[in-house]
Order: sequence, then C-alpha cells, then structure tokens
Amino acid sequence: MRDSLGTVRTVLLLGGRSEIGLAVAERLVREGAREVVLAARGGVAEPPSVLKELGATVHSLEFDAEATDTHTATVAGAVGLVGDLDVVVDAFGVLGEQAEYDGDPHAAARSAAVNFTGHVSVDLAVAARLREQGHGTLVVLSSVAGVRVRRANFVYGSAKAGLDGFAQGLADSLHGSGARVLVVRPGYVATRMSAHVDPAPFPATSGQVAEAVAKGLRGKATTVWAPRVLRPVFTGMRLLPRPIWRRLGR
Repeated sequence: MRDSLGTVRTVLLLGGRSEIGLAVAERLVREGAREVVLAARGGVAEPPSVLKELGATVHSLEFDAEATDTHTATVAGAVGLVGDLDVVVDAFGVLGEQAEYDGDPHAAARSAAVNFTGHVSVDLAVAARLREQGHGTLVVLSSVAGVRVRRANFVYGSAKAGLDGFAQGLADSLHGSGARVLVVRPGYVATRMSAHVDPAPFPATSGQVAEAVAKGLRGKATTVWAPRVLRPVFTGMRLLPRPIWRRLGR
C-alpha cells in the first residue's frame, strides 16, 4: 500500500519481460517502490539486477495471457506475495507481421487472443482486486496503432483499438471506487518486439515511456501519449479522408 506520502510501494508487472514494462518498474523503484512482482509465462528466472540493486525485493510469478481461467488466481498470487497492489502494469503483447496473418488466420486469432482477450480477462481480475482494496492504479499499455487502424497492421491495430476502448470503459466503471486506470498510448518504441519493424516518426525509448507513465501516476491523468506530440498528430490523422488514409504507409 502507498505510504503516508503517497509513494508507490508495490508493483505487479503483467508481461514480466516487457522492456517497456520493466522500464516502468525500474522508474517506480527509483521513486520508492520496494516490492515488484514480475509475471510471465514460465516465470522470470533472472530478473534485471538493477531492481535489486536499487533496493527492491523481486518476485516471479507464472502468467499465461492465453490461459484466461488462471488469471484470477494469478492476481491473487501476487497479492499473496506483496499484499495490496499499488500499481499494476499491463504490458504484455505480441507484434507479428500482417502478411503472416493474411495467410494464417489461426495465427491472427492467437495474436488477437493475446493482445485483446487476455487483457480483458486479467484486467477485470485486477480491477476487482483494486475495487476491493479501495485504491491502486492499473496502467494499460495501449498503442497509437489503435487510434486509427491502418492497412499495414490491421490485426494488431484492431486488437489495440479494442483494448484502448475496453480500458477507457473499465476506467469509467472504477470511478468513485478509489481505484483508477491509466491508458498509455506509445508510438514506435525500439524493443525486441518491434525489432522487425521500421522506425516510425516521433519514436520514444522505453525510458521515455516510463517517465511519461510516472508523471501520469503522480497526477490525475487518464490517458498518456508518449511522446506527447502524438496527441495532436493523431487528432489530425483521425480527420484524414479514408481514401488518403488508405494510401499511407506505416
């Protein structure tokens, strides 16, 4: 539970190997968090040493995004390790090639199951716990890819669009409970997951996204863009006529 000064003490990272998620966890540890749970498929055998060097106790927990029947138990397991959850970072996902999905509907469906269905399941379990606590923040890593879906990655983008809408609705459902949801919309971030993708305009680093998240947690923001310039950029992109939008590349 946050201390008397409002400092985050416990963090659960869903997607315990996510570079962005780990950057957020590190940032929160630097600001005072002392218990971190890294949840990932197979657990996290070798967590980043920097978290322990900064004074945090790091726990590993099994989490499979596709095994939705285990998600409530996963959240309960995290609570059993650290008690109340101050911040839960929802950072898991997959980024495949649209060409692969065009030729393999099963692969597309599995991608959607991870990038949307898995989030719906575990985030509802998290929300139930935060509502019971009467405090805590769920950070949902959405993407600008879901703001307006493009032909170049419409399977991924449509799942992110669904996740973004779900997270906003979940935030409204928690209003007045003491818990909140922070939706984060990064643009291109150079990570292992995006290594096969050409860089897009206005890129950010994992550290810059983490800083934006930390700032959002300190304030009352409901949505964070990383970098901030993407907000006006995509406001304009939403207004582009569809024939023009269709011709755009990445």
